[in-house]
Amino acid sequence: DASLVRAVIQVESAYEPRARSSKGAVGLMQVLPSTARQYGIRNLYDPVANIRAGVTHLKSLLDRFPLELALAAYNAGEGAVARYAGVPPYPETVTYVARIRALTGL
Repeated sequence: DASLVRAVIQVESAYEPRARSSKGAVGLMQVLPSTARQYGIRNLYDPVANIRAGVTHLKSLLDRFPLELALAAYNAGEGAVARYAGVPPYPETVTYVARIRALTGL
């Protein structure tokens, strides 16, 4: 869903292709280098490659989790979602999921 991808990009990087988080996530979809390697992506600052990695990763999460948990896993990691058996009670993650749902209406 293109609106979902646009919302993730808006919340993750505000459409800044050179964005970098304190945890090392990079680019438009704030993909971690380790995640990029899983999908054979080398240059996370290339917007096309970054979106390809982010969409592929998000799709893999959506194949395993309902939307809310997939978004939480994208933000906090699959381990955190498993550990809490739901959306982790991290303020950042709770806000992240709510912001994307508000932007998409999903």
